[in-house]
Amino acid sequence: MATDTAATNQLSTEDGVRRRDWIHIAALSTAGVGGASLLFPLVSQMAPSEDVLAASTTEIDVGAIQPGQSIKATFRKQPLFVKRLTPEEIARAKADDATDMRDPATLSTRTKTGHEDVLVTMGVCTHLGCVPLGAAEGENKGEFGGYFCPCHGSHYDVAGRIRKGPAPKNLLVPEYEFTSDTVIRVG
Repeated sequence: MATDTAATNQLSTEDGVRRRDWIHIAALSTAGVGGASLLFPLVSQMAPSEDVLAASTTEIDVGAIQPGQSIKATFRKQPLFVKRLTPEEIARAKADDATDMRDPATLSTRTKTGHEDVLVTMGVCTHLGCVPLGAAEGENKGEFGGYFCPCHGSHYDVAGRIRKGPAPKNLLVPEYEFTSDTVIRVG
């Protein structure tokens, strides 16, 4: 009998897989599947929810905005100003492109090619985050005819560029694109 046991041990080692090796492989496979089943919910809960994804972009129809008129919208829970510039405002902004400014920018860098008459800016003052006036009719537009921040007196021109006051930067132009001739998608 001793020869039978020795022959069986020799046979199993010659095949390359012993019973102990198979138990190790089965245990590691089970642990791997269990670890993956715990890891999947942990990773998937970090994905943004549907309401967050819905707020990540905003579509605005700019076709109804008349030259010289502005509208206020909301983008990511912050005010968004969309203004259709008149030919006179465009000429004034282009003439001011060469003026020495705190945060230099031209009108063409703040608008999209082919749609230079539509200016899209965040309605948040770059000083301390107040909402500037000038987007609604009858509001104070400041010394430069654009926007005026009543909190600390920052004045912006028609292109949303800082011209006077404590604000360090121009009004932010968010990422946006024209999805058609009259609709923009912000975000």
